Amino acid sequence: MATFRKQEDCPPSQQLLAYQVGDLDMEIARPIGRHLSVCEFCTSEVAFYERYPVSREAEETPSESKMPKPLFELAEALLNRERGEQSMDEMLRQLDAAVHDRR
Repeated sequence: MATFRKQEDCPPSQQLLAYQVGDLDMEIARPIGRHLSVCEFCTSEVAFYERYPVSREAEETPSESKMPKPLFELAEALLNRERGEQSMDEMLRQLDAAVHDRR
């Protein structure tokens, strides 16, 4: 799974978020749709936005990152983790618990 990462030809996270919520013109949305048919990473990112909608306030990104804040926080948590690999299901359970605790 070493190649499961964003590539140079991948759309920026903000465009993927706009695609997911339907805020893009068709001229921009069509190539992103084609890209999603071949890129597992970007497809996963769009699925993340669908499962965990990003509010307009949360779109402000930390530091110079072009990644929406909730995705940045998830990525940061994964990169800082000291344990071994974790399944996607376990990560989603932990994220659901964290979202539930915020309410």
